[in-house]
Amino acid sequence: MASEIRVYRAPGTWVVRAGDAVVGESRNALELVEGDHASVIYFPRADLAMAFIEPSPTTSTCPRKGQASYWSIVTPAGTIRDAGWSYEDPKEPVAQIAGHIAFYPDKVTVERL
Repeated sequence: MASEIRVYRAPGTWVVRAGDAVVGESRNALELVEGDHASVIYFPRADLAMAFIEPSPTTSTCPRKGQASYWSIVTPAGTIRDAGWSYEDPKEPVAQIAGHIAFYPDKVTVERL
């Protein structure tokens, strides 16, 4: 049986940093929990410095969430390729993550303040 996917409003203030630069800060982040996987924080694009985040040609497909688009972060030190992902048209169980971007914790820092 497939594990359940749940999306909640993430309590508190969340920040994403690329090196020393704050790329986003949000009190409106969402937390996606899927089975026994680590939870994932999705940031609303309105709370991200989108001038430093650019679309990547990379895509992938999740049978439960839909097609993912990837995003790179441009910093003075260089570009962090495919640092985050989003679902532009997610499937119904996770529809609320549309318009949000999640980030890989091994490429950037995502933390609750």
